[in-house]
Amino acid sequence: MAQDLKHLFENEQKQSQLKMSEGHEARFLEKLDDALPKESLVEKRFSMLQIAASIVLLIGLGFGASQYLNAPLLPEGTEVAGENSKSENLGSETQMKSLGDISPDLKKVEDYYLANINLELSKVKQTPANKELFDGYVVRLAELNQEYKRLSVELTNNGPNELTVSALIDNLKLRLNLLYRLKEQLHDLNTSEEVKNRT
Repeated sequence: MAQDLKHLFENEQKQSQLKMSEGHEARFLEKLDDALPKESLVEKRFSMLQIAASIVLLIGLGFGASQYLNAPLLPEGTEVAGENSKSENLGSETQMKSLGDISPDLKKVEDYYLANINLELSKVKQTPANKELFDGYVVRLAELNQEYKRLSVELTNNGPNELTVSALIDNLKLRLNLLYRLKEQLHDLNTSEEVKNRT
């Protein structure tokens, strides 16, 4: 009863008298072509144009995003807190140490304060009415930035100690609090000017 299926099918094909009529395959392909929609040359060009336009759009968006992300957020002449200029580092053989060189936790603290200082500084809008107040705070921030650099030199030369690390963190806190006070005073100044203008 167990027969080899391969031999069974071969025998069946030999015995089968069914054959396709001549030209059957050609007629089938013709009917198939009629039934399926044909894509015209115009449609092909249109789809290629859509693909090309999509690619150009993606390239343009990518370029625009890279330009936007690389653009400076601060006005010209504003110094970024904690940034060492290359010209200051060229004269020294050793790299300046920062809190991040001591431990990853201190790096997080330093990055947090520097990011918030720069964020608050970017939010402050200078106008002719608040120029004097703004300039006073900028001078004080520059003094604190110089003190931070001096403490970084001390950290580099003497190595990490508790007093230097605390002084660096306190300097960052003081700069951030100074910016908060500046924003508060600018807000008070703006509200008093608005009240004065109403009367």
